[in-house]
Amino acid sequence: MAVTVRLPGSLRDAVGGDNKVSATGGTLEEVFADIDRRHPGFRARVVDERGRLVTYVNVYIGEDDARSKGGLAAEIPEGAEVMVIPAMAGGCR
Repeated sequence: MAVTVRLPGSLRDAVGGDNKVSATGGTLEEVFADIDRRHPGFRARVVDERGRLVTYVNVYIGEDDARSKGGLAAEIPEGAEVMVIPAMAGGCR
């Protein structure tokens, strides 16, 4: 299944500078693996050593948070848009 993956500036260097890439896969894991085949090292930037999404990025499948849909096992509908967004932190002390 073909999907579009939108990437923040901090990950664009991992895919040759593009702000979005096309990928195939039925799950988020398969989509990230497809990107990693073409752009080695990409998966290591979004998946930690335990095989989970890194804490400093949020991933959305359409409007749904991927973590609430099973993380890397989340199903990706045909034609979906996946957005990788850096987590925001901060505030008043």
